Amino acid sequence: MDKTRVSVVSYLNSRPFMYGLQHAEVLKKLDVTPDIPSKVAAKLAFNQTDIGLIPVAGLEDLDEYYIIGDYCIGAVGKVKTVVIVSDVPIEEVDTILMDYQSRSSVLLAKVLAKFWWKKEFTWENTCNDFHRVSIAGKTAGVVIGDRVFEIENQYKYLYDLSEEWLRFTGLPFVFAVWAANKKIESSLVTEFNEALKLGISEISQTIDNLQIEYPGVDIAGYFAQNISFELDEQKKAGMKRFLELARKLEPVETGK
Repeated sequence: MDKTRVSVVSYLNSRPFMYGLQHAEVLKKLDVTPDIPSKVAAKLAFNQTDIGLIPVAGLEDLDEYYIIGDYCIGAVGKVKTVVIVSDVPIEEVDTILMDYQSRSSVLLAKVLAKFWWKKEFTWENTCNDFHRVSIAGKTAGVVIGDRVFEIENQYKYLYDLSEEWLRFTGLPFVFAVWAANKKIESSLVTEFNEALKLGISEISQTIDNLQIEYPGVDIAGYFAQNISFELDEQKKAGMKRFLELARKLEPVETGK
């Protein structure tokens, strides 16, 4: 029997999901691969995987999709690992570097720029290590994932994008959802969700296993205070609002 291909974001915030999948019977039916968010979206779009923890913005690129999970990577307020960092206040920033690892986070920054901060920026593409060497002066950067832990104390200003979104809309933000690019057998969907539930219910195991990998990071606090995993109605409303606003964005000036 062919296994169902699953692409999982390889960040700290998704590790409880990985734990659940690895410790559930459904793993026998799956081929699980860790990826960065942008690659998850591309693999779903080109049918290189069947199920993915896909950035919400990536859903728009799929010919069809089915949200199959009861869980997501979301936040109600501060998420900690999706930020804009800079040497100067956002009012003085003129250029923002776009993290190449996640289009959703960059799109969130653009939505906030237009509709919340009401400010125009030049947006520039990036490559590896941009977060260490290219953010300076009036050039800020969108930085996501585990790399935020490395640089969060290096810059004078840090804007948590999920916190800004809550201030703007009063809604939680959903960064990624479990989606398939085709219909998945209902029994497998049930088993898959049970595995995700297992990972959340045994999150203390993930914390114990990972603490040595993240010295100095309060993993327990991060999961308890910053990440919200249940895809509830408020999060669905936030996701809908985000996609509506993202569709209203006009092409923005892009630098090098």
